[in-house]
Amino acid sequence: MSFQIKNRLRVVVLVHENLVPPETLEGLSEKQILEFKTEYDVISTIKRMGHDVQPLGLYSDLGVISTAIQDYRPHIAFNLLEEFHGYPLFDQHVVSYLELMRQPYTGCNPRGLTLAHDKALSKQILSYHRISVPAFAVFEMNRKVKRHARLKFPLLVKSLTEEGSVGIARASVVNDDAKLKERVEFIHRQLGTHAIAEQYIEGREIYVGLIGNQKMQTYAPWELVMQNLPEGAPNIATLKVKWDPAYQKKIGVVTQPAHLTPDLEKKLVRISKRIYRLLFLSGYARLDYRLTSDGQLYLLEANPNPNVAHGDDFSDSAAHCGISYEQLLQKIMTLGLSYNSMSVRRGGN
Repeated sequence: MSFQIKNRLRVVVLVHENLVPPETLEGLSEKQILEFKTEYDVISTIKRMGHDVQPLGLYSDLGVISTAIQDYRPHIAFNLLEEFHGYPLFDQHVVSYLELMRQPYTGCNPRGLTLAHDKALSKQILSYHRISVPAFAVFEMNRKVKRHARLKFPLLVKSLTEEGSVGIARASVVNDDAKLKERVEFIHRQLGTHAIAEQYIEGREIYVGLIGNQKMQTYAPWELVMQNLPEGAPNIATLKVKWDPAYQKKIGVVTQPAHLTPDLEKKLVRISKRIYRLLFLSGYARLDYRLTSDGQLYLLEANPNPNVAHGDDFSDSAAHCGISYEQLLQKIMTLGLSYNSMSVRRGGN
């Protein structure tokens, strides 16, 4: 089915300077393509839809954006940045700069990014509003690792701020204080960030994609399944599970529509929309849950601006609802063009 656009847009696509994709994927291996697949999919698809597209590679110079705005006069900046100057939390400041420049952009606003990126702060906010989250503690760098007695094993140890399962492996699930100390110090040493240790909850890994600003819609709940997971291995989305194609094949990684009862799906949709508002999210996001055998839902993480590669969880769940990849990208841009930073709904019940 061909995709027809009503208005031709000038689109600048913000990417890391090392991830500006080539014009063609011819002759490249699957591993090489994986590094910039999202960037290639978004840029090539928007071009194919009939829009004018300019990729813009960034690292640490906001002046590049200013120059592009002056010279290219884009209608919309499609934001694919996950860091700035090598630091994950700084992408929110790039979005703040876009707002200062009165440049429409796609995805989440600065406040939503700030709240969601801080895994501890977001859990504190949600817990206050009686949303179930795992019990947790933050272990800051250069501090002694001491567990409070109320924080029970097993625990999952990860970076407080890194995204995309960076630093998460089987060894991240710990069952005693010695292993807790070892893994926390690993995060401090290898990633240079504070660590968070949260209650490891046995259950199914469920994702919910949402899209919208003041009004929002959810896409089909999605599930991560590992068909050949070794006996005794924790059911967690490690770095290898998410980004290593050979390992994915080895353990039988499948993402698919989550089979839920109608009542449970309604509950999941209701809670997801509430979380979206409480964390002041906008644009689009993916919420990661753990579903226990007795039907209890725990919000693990909120992910604004999730991966929108073709064939990834977010776009697949949209496709399951009848939304083509072209329609999804157009919707994301339309939301960016209509977003008003002064009208983000205050989080509430």
